[in-house]
Amino acid sequence: MSMINYASREINCKIVYYGPGLGGKTTNLEHVYGKVQPDTRGKLISLATETERTLFFDFLPVDLGTIRGFKTRFHLYTVPGQVYYNASRKLILKGVDGIVFVADSQIERMEANQEAMQNLYDNMAEYGYDLTRMPFIIQYNKRDLPNAAPVKELQAALNPGWEVVDPSKQRLAPDPYHAGENLVEQLPTGEWVERATYFEAVAVTGDGVFDTLKAVSKLVLKSLA
Repeated sequence: MSMINYASREINCKIVYYGPGLGGKTTNLEHVYGKVQPDTRGKLISLATETERTLFFDFLPVDLGTIRGFKTRFHLYTVPGQVYYNASRKLILKGVDGIVFVADSQIERMEANQEAMQNLYDNMAEYGYDLTRMPFIIQYNKRDLPNAAPVKELQAALNPGWEVVDPSKQRLAPDPYHAGENLVEQLPTGEWVERATYFEAVAVTGDGVFDTLKAVSKLVLKSLA
């Protein structure tokens, strides 16, 4: 989890971009790296595998303020998309403070998305992390493609919601990013469910990239406050 550097008066937070291979994780990070001020970011590190790269870098946002007098430095990581790199995926998740799941909106990638999501839940559980209690955002990438599945179908497959058992949290919570939608609501069957916040994106053009990052950053800061 987050680490405090008293010398530099910084809280270091780790955000991991997870998802299927070639879904847009790397593209997200490359866009962010290219847009943040050079004097606020560290070096972009790339570890190449046969099929894709694992990237990470850190940066110090200038517009998020401080927590108890400490600035917040975010360390952004991507995981390898291929399942046979699962040991690397698990290693990167260690000490994570926030998760962005980058889903590939293409209809034919639905199964790969579901496998990656299940793998995320499994790997988090091995560390004893509860994904439903952690800053967690879903990004539906590649929305510009003609074979992109409707958001409703992606939601049903990847973000159906988890049961809210705490009575104090069983109340309607509107989604601040989507008018008319709710993050917490009661189903017709009677049970209460909560869903992760989601964003639509076209990472190659940067659409939705910073919306996603800002949302997960806010959730991380809220969890630290």
